[in-house]
Amino acid sequence: MNRTHASPGTTPAVSLRAARLPRGLHPVAWWMWALALATAASRTTNPLLLVLIFAVLGFVVTARRTEAPWARAFHYYLIMALIVIAIRVVFRSVFASGITPEDHILFRLPQVPTPDWYAGIQIGGPVSLEATLSAALDGLRLACLLCCIGAANSLANPKRALKALPGALYELGVAVTVALNVAPQLVESVQRVARARRLRAGRSRGLRALRAIALPVLHDALDRSLRLAAAMDARGYGRTGTATRVSRRVTGALMLAGMAGLCVGVYGLLDPSVPRPVGLGGLVTGTLLSVTGLAVGGRRVSRSRYRPDRWQWPELVVAGCGLTAAVVLGAGTGYNPAELNPDLYPLSWPTLPLLPTGAILVAAIAAFASPPPPRPLPAITPAGARP
Repeated sequence: MNRTHASPGTTPAVSLRAARLPRGLHPVAWWMWALALATAASRTTNPLLLVLIFAVLGFVVTARRTEAPWARAFHYYLIMALIVIAIRVVFRSVFASGITPEDHILFRLPQVPTPDWYAGIQIGGPVSLEATLSAALDGLRLACLLCCIGAANSLANPKRALKALPGALYELGVAVTVALNVAPQLVESVQRVARARRLRAGRSRGLRALRAIALPVLHDALDRSLRLAAAMDARGYGRTGTATRVSRRVTGALMLAGMAGLCVGVYGLLDPSVPRPVGLGGLVTGTLLSVTGLAVGGRRVSRSRYRPDRWQWPELVVAGCGLTAAVVLGAGTGYNPAELNPDLYPLSWPTLPLLPTGAILVAAIAAFASPPPPRPLPAITPAGARP
């Protein structure tokens, strides 16, 4: 029997811990964390809380992203967020409406006369400070939602996420995984083409470089699509299996009825005019029908998993951190709910509620609770060569 001897000064437990391979967090945990933060961001227009959510997203992504291609796209989502805010402000300035005597006029745009049937929308005219701030806050909230999705794309492995889906949703899971992977792969293609142009001494910049970059990126995207289609066809995606027509129809009917029940339940819970038992009943009924449809549909799909991803305490802590922020900002108890959406009349500096601030800071624990991502091995220098 061969025995492994630990080096002097190390205990067997330490050597065993060091020999373990690093693992990535379950992708569903990252998506739950990010979607929970998106839910919390959708409940507020307080710029201090939204900036705090941005800070938490950036901190966790910086601490726990890997060297994979999809992990390098978060700063592009930040650029898109700035573009969203700018577009929102520009549209509110051009289509200005609802100017009150209390508004502070910043400047005036040339006003375009509109016909009578176009009443209610004004093109041009005075632009107030209050309207600009309102548009900026709405754009900031939308940008925060976008960055939450970007953080999930940067942290979660899309291939592992596909394995975590139920068997009944494998066709839909393939489509969703490919769609979510488009932006990171596009970013990788742009970076690779730009790096190749620099190596070839390409000096054109700005709009002149757009044609030189766009065509190779399009060609690379087509090649990737063909390789992906060939790989999916070789692995049996798209096959009908042994399912009968009756079982497929039963599964589809259960899933459609479940989705309809979930829609009715969510609408009933959000609309105060609808009785609460109706919303709860629709939500429970829709959940039961959806779970039944997944169970029935999963029987006709057989697949094996090599090294299945398991939920351990880091996954529970990460998902719980995000859900804490969503529950605190969604419940609106323990603090003044008006502080989540400060009024612009009169203009005043927004306050920072303590309980929502603490809940958002709790979401940053994900950077410490999740295992460190695996790092690439350093290059081995040949013997006799200079490092």
